[in-house]
Amino acid sequence: MADGRLIFTGTVVVDLLLRVDALPEHGGDVLAASSGMAAGGGFNVMAAAARDGAEVVFAGRSGTGPFGEVVAEALWREGISVANPPLETVDNGYCVVLVDAGAERTFVTAPGAEGMLSRADLDAVRPLAGDIVYATGYSLAHPGSGPAVAGWLTALDPDTRVVFDPSPLVGALDPELLESVLRRTDLLSANAREARVLRAHAHPAPAAGALRGMLRDGGVAVVRDGASGCWVATGDPAPAHIPAFPVTAVDTTGAGDAFGGVLAAALARGAGVMEAARRASAAAAIAVTREGPATAPTSAEIDALLAAH
Repeated sequence: MADGRLIFTGTVVVDLLLRVDALPEHGGDVLAASSGMAAGGGFNVMAAAARDGAEVVFAGRSGTGPFGEVVAEALWREGISVANPPLETVDNGYCVVLVDAGAERTFVTAPGAEGMLSRADLDAVRPLAGDIVYATGYSLAHPGSGPAVAGWLTALDPDTRVVFDPSPLVGALDPELLESVLRRTDLLSANAREARVLRAHAHPAPAAGALRGMLRDGGVAVVRDGASGCWVATGDPAPAHIPAFPVTAVDTTGAGDAFGGVLAAALARGAGVMEAARRASAAAAIAVTREGPATAPTSAEIDALLAAH
């Protein structure tokens, strides 16, 4: 049986990356040490999966204009196929990413064509046996694409596996849409902050166990906790801990996306959840040692780190 595809329903924006020593005070200003522009958002998930050998289909929406051209070129460069043609009347949105001296990142996003995904767009995408559908909270945050994505996921064949990343916007999402997506989720991948917003647990281990109860029967919850590793709740008495790989972080932008993309790629190849989560942790560890948004490693680089540990 051939490997499944990763069908990505999330949003792609253009990241305007600014490196600063520290964020400015309220009403203040700082000079950036460096700046750059690149496709970001959900593109980082797809790039991570593609570099780990997965066939990736972008089922979201993009636009035309300067930012749309950046997105189109980036998708082509990674060999990612596109299910929907770009909208001709609107450009992609963009995200201002501030990375401080501690490698922490802060975002401000201006939406665009990526939030205009319709149910008809999604109905034209037909997942095959073994495919992984990847959804994110960013899609649910838009008034147009949110109901479309939630409704489409609910109507999917029961055999289709859904991976969901609630995103940093989780606290602002429509509760009914969020609940319906969680009930259709087979694997939830959230960071520690997002887990706290969802279940208000102070520690990621009990949070992972509690989150699992919000998912589809048999679902798995993964809570990422930065340099502490991740916790995986599979239904065993206690969540399993996967330690992080020791590295020196220079930029955490896109680390969660690298984790999610490689996690989904491994699952699509038939890997078990624990094996997939460990591989995803290795990918995220490599990603944070590099500056920029789409810093996910290649399959060979991940293999090398796993072999070394």
